[in-house]
Amino acid sequence: MGAALALIVLSSAAVADVTVSQSNDPTALIEGRLSALLTVEHQALGQVDPTRIHALADAVTAPGQPSAEARHDAAWLATLPEASGDGEWQCLAQALYFEARGESIKGEFAVAEVILNRRDSPRYPATVCGVVNQGGNGGCQFSYTCDGYADHIREPEAFALAGKIARLMLDDAPRDLTLGATHFATRSARPVWASHFARTAAIGAHVFYRQPPQT
Repeated sequence: MGAALALIVLSSAAVADVTVSQSNDPTALIEGRLSALLTVEHQALGQVDPTRIHALADAVTAPGQPSAEARHDAAWLATLPEASGDGEWQCLAQALYFEARGESIKGEFAVAEVILNRRDSPRYPATVCGVVNQGGNGGCQFSYTCDGYADHIREPEAFALAGKIARLMLDDAPRDLTLGATHFATRSARPVWASHFARTAAIGAHVFYRQPPQT
């Protein structure tokens, strides 16, 4: 706000001192005033710290528009407010916490991509909760849902981080880490399907795969 007020003050002061053409042509008069105002604005912005300008610009997001930015960086995520949401957010945050909290930030984002890629595929349930809790072949798609252990959140800071990642991904942050992956496995695992799927990425302890399209 300080920078904006300074800009207004500088602009007002400068306009008072501007000498414009005395021509009777109203178009020339308007053009002269606009040119003078734009010059003053440029000079005033030149006196503002560039980092302050970027911060102000980053804070402006059109209502209803998804965030175009999602940095895979813990320091940046720490600046975001505490995340919250509906049942879909809760399911995704819990999945990231139980399946990937020991991974890097990129690793958690990557697991979120897999879950959302499945949600958007006609082969899988159309909701995050449906994807996470889906069974099949005598087991579960995500092991923490049927491993026999109680699903208690014992690391609140790790869950808060997972919640922020879940919020960003549900708000349409780019999915650019796994190239459309629908599966992942630990590096030491050799699931039967892995030899038939395209390997798309390796991040942390996980290898990511994309299921072939249906024919």
